[in-house]
Amino acid sequence: MSGWKRTETRRGSEWYVQPVSSARAVKDYLCPACSLTVARGTAHLVVWRADGILGDAADLASRRHWHTHCWRIG
Repeated sequence: MSGWKRTETRRGSEWYVQPVSSARAVKDYLCPACSLTVARGTAHLVVWRADGILGDAADLASRRHWHTHCWRIG
């Protein structure tokens, strides 16, 4: 990961949000908001629950890669 992790609240839930720079984006991912590819080499965000009931390890394992725009409008 390349950026500073921060916490955001969305729809009553806490989320960790961590930016990934284009230089660190070495794989393709599927954005959960738009279902389009977050292409390798594209700066984006990694997002996971900060308040999940199954614990930190489960929350981290369920993290998803989002287009920055999709997270902002979501």
